[in-house]
Amino acid sequence: MSAETYRDAWGIPHLRADSPHELARAQGRVTARDRAWQLEVERHRAQGTSAAFLGPEALSWDRLARRARLADTARRCFTALERKDPETAAWVRAYVDGVNEGLAQNGRPAPEFARTGLTPGQWEPWTPLGVWLATHILFAGFPAKLWREHVSTHLGPEAVALFAADGPGTAGSNGWLVSGERTTTGHALIAGDPHRFIEDPGVYQQIHLSCPEFDVVGLAVPGVPGVAHFGHTGTVAWAITNAMADYQDLYRERLRRTGAGVEALGPDGAWHRAARHTETIQVAGVAGVAGVAGGTGVAGGTGERETVEVEVIETDRGPVIAGGPEGLDDGTPAALSLRYPPRVTSDLGFGALLPLLRARRVADVDRALDAWTEPVNVVQAADTEGGLLHRVAGRVPVRPAANGLRPVPAWEPGHEWTGWHTPPRAGLTDGVAVMANQRGPSTPLGVEFAPPHRADRIAALLAGRERWSAADMPAIHTDTHLASATPLLNHLATLTDPASPTDETVSPTHPAPPTTPTTLTPLTPLTPQATALSARLLAWNRRMDADSADAAAYAALRAAVVRRLAAHPALAPASLPPAYPEVLQPWLALVPRVAYALEHLLRADDLYGIDRAATIRAALEEVAAAPPPGAWGDTHRLAPWRALPDATRPADAPRLSGDHDCVLCTSAVPGLTDRAARGPAARYVWDLADRENSRWVVPHGASGVPGSPHHRDQQPLWLRGELAPVITDFTRLTKESDD
Repeated sequence: MSAETYRDAWGIPHLRADSPHELARAQGRVTARDRAWQLEVERHRAQGTSAAFLGPEALSWDRLARRARLADTARRCFTALERKDPETAAWVRAYVDGVNEGLAQNGRPAPEFARTGLTPGQWEPWTPLGVWLATHILFAGFPAKLWREHVSTHLGPEAVALFAADGPGTAGSNGWLVSGERTTTGHALIAGDPHRFIEDPGVYQQIHLSCPEFDVVGLAVPGVPGVAHFGHTGTVAWAITNAMADYQDLYRERLRRTGAGVEALGPDGAWHRAARHTETIQVAGVAGVAGVAGGTGVAGGTGERETVEVEVIETDRGPVIAGGPEGLDDGTPAALSLRYPPRVTSDLGFGALLPLLRARRVADVDRALDAWTEPVNVVQAADTEGGLLHRVAGRVPVRPAANGLRPVPAWEPGHEWTGWHTPPRAGLTDGVAVMANQRGPSTPLGVEFAPPHRADRIAALLAGRERWSAADMPAIHTDTHLASATPLLNHLATLTDPASPTDETVSPTHPAPPTTPTTLTPLTPLTPQATALSARLLAWNRRMDADSADAAAYAALRAAVVRRLAAHPALAPASLPPAYPEVLQPWLALVPRVAYALEHLLRADDLYGIDRAATIRAALEEVAAAPPPGAWGDTHRLAPWRALPDATRPADAPRLSGDHDCVLCTSAVPGLTDRAARGPAARYVWDLADRENSRWVVPHGASGVPGSPHHRDQQPLWLRGELAPVITDFTRLTKESDD
């Protein structure tokens, strides 16, 4: 036997081989069979070549990928891996060989290849590292530093804390560890759900990898060997959430052109030669794209393509990702370089992947994670002997606090990296540990964290029962209570009862801006319709259920308040973002920022003179005059990202329960859309008493091929909050092939 492929009832691949290398090769092959189109998209994204078939909408990403030198960094990291850890490098090569074999052997290629005129391209040994890097380069949200600078410039430095919140461009997760003393079996449970942009095909691949050295089930990233984030080896299991750490820096550069190229002013007061070259990006369907001659190609087709020239500059700090010697596209004199750990160290942390697969105890997971680089995660692990682990894993540079807040001047001394933080560790409270991107063990490493609502709700639910089983966990996954509704509802209560509490307290970590005189508008009595709507919302159970008309009414009121606040002249200076690349603009848009910081804005002592009572009153009257006709799920629907429109998708997107601050975190963008592009990219329960009592689910299915019976067969489970069984007994599986 070199390798065998089995499937369960959900089409999930279960692979068995004689060695880790043959197993990696088999993982690459089966991923190419199940996810060929996804692999092609990710390969192009890592190379910065996706606009060649996706058209102008992908151009901004390609520019960032080229300017940030993602592919070159992946090559560097793989070269270093070959030198420092030849076994892992050979294992990665085996995976790539399998991908190339699977792409060549695939007799039923995904229909997207025909639509775009593409044929699958060749993977290089470094491509998995490029895929990982491209997937996570924006994970830490370094563009938030541009927002802080922008809002501070236009609204004052106090606005930075006022708008602090888990923004629209970040990714997070829920996760919880219940020790054996709190379970029905006496063995630990680990459960949770990673929150990412929901993509089709999905960002996680359920897989089972078995060889004489290890037998692991888990969630893999298509295009990357092994199981990095969520895995169960039978005797030890682990899971992660985003630590919300700050480990990427932006530097303002002063650049000048010389006869020999480009120079950058350094902190020593001298001009230093910067590396410089130009690259070209092919763009399909480019008519009207700025800086490109009009083309006749059609995005996603095989027509004529034009090229865009990109200047790639790298200073001693890092690659210049925006602007240049001549400034931004609008003429603003600015250039920004990005400093990120793998570019500095030539290490992407792949040395942790094989040791994770071989782990037998918590101590093995702990040692493996010492090699982790990025993204920086909070990790929970447990083993069958009662071992428990709750720690941060990843590299965070030691540098001045100013680096974490906004871009810092490259020409001034004092902003250098001087070492690496020791990753913090934590314990359990009452036999439980909860991680949901809130302030916790990683607090010393970050600047902004998610509001505490999800973490507090999970902890409260776990405290409500003495003993838990794996079967109990979906009730936590799918909880829809929205604690963040409190400030708006308290303001609403004062409209009918001025003596009602307003919850106008200010968090010590998010102080209000200095008070300024507020002009209050004399209020006339509420209309009967508004009075009735107010009473209805104040009696609402605060659950964002898909079939709840009250949840729909609350969401409509919240959106109206957000729009009115964002349109207020006091905030208008922050409404026009600077001319940074389009791919960074989601972090700079005012409406989403108001939406996700609404709690702070409503609780502050004063909000730049804005009459919040009048604003909420006007929003209430607006919604009362034209209330939403149905329930929350009628507008709160799943909106997954697809590289190409999917002609086979249902006419009506699935209805969703949940909201941004619910444990069931299906994120709308209040004021813009009720549709959810981000949510649980998977759910899992790892049972340390019996691995086959573990469960999992993904939003779509195991196959990325439209029309496959396993393309969307898990979606009904995912929508109902149910989980599929984890099966590891090969005698209960169906053999598909010998490779």
